[in-house]
Amino acid sequence: MATDDTSLRQGFLADESATLQLGATLAAVLHGGIQLQLHGDLGAGKTTFTRGLLQALGHPGRVKSPTYTLVESYSLPPLTVHHFDLYRFADPDEWHDAGFGDYFATDTLCIVEWPDKAGSCLPPPDLALELSVCDAGRNYRLQAFSETGHQCLSRLATSAAAS
Repeated sequence: MATDDTSLRQGFLADESATLQLGATLAAVLHGGIQLQLHGDLGAGKTTFTRGLLQALGHPGRVKSPTYTLVESYSLPPLTVHHFDLYRFADPDEWHDAGFGDYFATDTLCIVEWPDKAGSCLPPPDLALELSVCDAGRNYRLQAFSETGHQCLSRLATSAAAS
């Protein structure tokens, strides 16, 4: 059960299907210019969540974790999505060295796994999702950190109330 607060939603995801559905549900309220940071240990479901989000935005193919490539980009009809995985960063300056700041634009959605690895080089997020393993499922905590993030969570709460 999720809260109705426009700055925070949290709940339990019983299985992979529920994690995919959370991604799909959030996709419906996102737009270009948003940065979504994903937090959680290895195996917490960050890439599964992203797969659900990308599929809901119309990506028909495989979604893999960009652990070795650092970023996978998806040009979709509504917008371009950049999926970053900074797990292998040894130094936050790698963010600037890679030119990743150029990926953030008004017509892109940027999803960043392991954002702490970029330190203060990464701009503040609009939304942050924390996933943690709990029994056979996952707990999630989705929090807004900007006015844009608050608007997304407000639309999410409105769509949940309508269904």
